[in-house]
Amino acid sequence: MQPLSPAFIDQLCFDDIGLIPAISQDWLDGAVLMMAWMNRTALEQTLKSGQVHYWSRSRQELWHKGATSGHTQTLKGIRYDCDADVLLLSIEQTGLVSCHTGARSCFFAEVNQHSQGDSLTLPPPMDACSELFRVIDQRHTTPEANSYTNKLLEGGDNRILKKIGEESAEFVMACKDDDAKAIANEAADLLFHLQVALAHHGVNWREVLEVLANRRGAPRRN
Repeated sequence: MQPLSPAFIDQLCFDDIGLIPAISQDWLDGAVLMMAWMNRTALEQTLKSGQVHYWSRSRQELWHKGATSGHTQTLKGIRYDCDADVLLLSIEQTGLVSCHTGARSCFFAEVNQHSQGDSLTLPPPMDACSELFRVIDQRHTTPEANSYTNKLLEGGDNRILKKIGEESAEFVMACKDDDAKAIANEAADLLFHLQVALAHHGVNWREVLEVLANRRGAPRRN
């Protein structure tokens, strides 16, 4: 990440006691992880160190996120809203745990659903492909009867790779026919079967996202 200039801080609208809400979001899958408060000092220290710092209202002191637990947050980028009174932090969360309960996200309680942030807590909403891989990975670790995904996994590479070949051919033909709806459907089928192959070989979807993210801004290939 390119160093961020602190000049933008002067454009922010802090509240009457000098604070501004900051929402942290996973830099890869977009999951909303937590919300805390920042003051000017916390922002300046975050920009200087690259590690996210907040302001603790209960302790009335600067708070280096993860300094005790090890679940630090590395800053990837900052945005602010149209009124300049809320920050959105793009962060890399060490250990994929941001909540003090041990959950990945502090937003684990749904309306009409009681949750304590334990192992049964629903994960935060992510992008559609990350959500899909989470379901496939669950099928891999906890098979379900009559599951198409499990039938593929049980068949191993022979069955999975054959389906990838078939779906690739169908995607190519949809493109050849210039059928937008068919192209979208076949692309979705192809992505699904690619993710099944990833799960079968123990490769996490986040690893793919990291490769794509790291390629952004990389020198162009001839």
